[in-house]
Amino acid sequence: MNHLTDVADAQEYEALLQFLYMAPVGLVQLAADGTILMLNPLSAQLLLPLCPDGALTNLFDALAPVAPDLRLLCQDFAPPHGQICDATRLYLRADAAGNGPQVLSLNMLKLDPARLMAVLSDITQQDLRERQLRKTDAWLNAIMTNITDYALVGLDSRGCIDTWNDSIGRVTGFSAAAVKGQPYALFYPDGATTPAQQLERLRDADQNGWTLDEGWRRRADGSQFWGSSLISPLPGRIGEGGVEEAAYCMIIRDISDKRDISENLRQATYCDHLTGLANRRAFFEAAELELARRQQSRRPLALLMVDADHFKRINDAHGHPAGDAVLRQLAATMLRICREVDVVARIGGEEFALLLPGVDHDAALAVAERLRAEVAQPPAAEQQAIPYTVSIGVAAMDDSVAGIDALIKQADQALYAAKRHGRNQVVGWRDMERP
Repeated sequence: MNHLTDVADAQEYEALLQFLYMAPVGLVQLAADGTILMLNPLSAQLLLPLCPDGALTNLFDALAPVAPDLRLLCQDFAPPHGQICDATRLYLRADAAGNGPQVLSLNMLKLDPARLMAVLSDITQQDLRERQLRKTDAWLNAIMTNITDYALVGLDSRGCIDTWNDSIGRVTGFSAAAVKGQPYALFYPDGATTPAQQLERLRDADQNGWTLDEGWRRRADGSQFWGSSLISPLPGRIGEGGVEEAAYCMIIRDISDKRDISENLRQATYCDHLTGLANRRAFFEAAELELARRQQSRRPLALLMVDADHFKRINDAHGHPAGDAVLRQLAATMLRICREVDVVARIGGEEFALLLPGVDHDAALAVAERLRAEVAQPPAAEQQAIPYTVSIGVAAMDDSVAGIDALIKQADQALYAAKRHGRNQVVGWRDMERP
């Protein structure tokens, strides 16, 4: 009888292995500490960009660069079994062959107190389609919802207001005399946009037929409201000398009543829950947009890669809650130093990226040095803060840089050089000594 049972168990195990091998998704069975017990070929293929040395032994370690909170999420899941996370998106960098960046979907299941199951699938194309659909949905919503909320102005080829409509006074409080001839940035809070970005939105409208953004807008009295702004090109006007000139229509809508819903969705999709910064998904989407704009305008674009020095020692000596507090403090410092137009993101455990539109290599070095110096200042005694430092690598786009992954690679190399030279340093990729 025992022999028959052993045979049945062996057959069941063989069937499980065959299922794992043939499954159209990546399947990984792992221990509670992340140690990989079994995985199928597709999961190994999907995870390879994260483990170029092929050392796939612990899933939490392998995914730490793209899902830094996964280990803690699984440890804190109290039920004896159930779904820990559903369709969490992981944004991978391009691999050595230049493929990517990839987007993976991760489902994590707790089978019992000792075993977990991870399900991975490649959703790169699906993610791209969804982003395109979101833009279309936002455009349709702006066109079709609450038409009485609209404020309308005409813009010339430079983005300056040349046509007045009474609706502007109703929504923003500005008079015709106050807005005529002014750039449309008049309706944005100070620092929320730059002249280069204003022109880029016009180019985006030319290329796509419209462009839409959402955020804080400014009234004449200085108060702010949450609004959406749509810019669409108009048939060209005939200017002086009979030359056709570009013209645009800008529609501003007060959507303050919808801000909570919009902000909650944005937080869930694009924010790192520990620091409140942009997450990897938001970073790569913003980088893709900035690169597209740079190809049109040839404006500078710089990247800072920031890493908290000896962060493991902080966790070991003071505990993970103290380490989390350090990361939140670092995030607050970066936000204080950066402009509103910069993209500040947490892309790994203690690794951050700062994307600086319109900033060249030398100016980026100055920003990085200011950040390094401010972090390195001894904390006030009464704050009981943990002293720490950061190392920063700086790179800037030029014609020799193929894309965002090449730019990240340069900034990473500069970051590693800063660490090799003693940490608490800023190193620019262009200033590195390379063999």
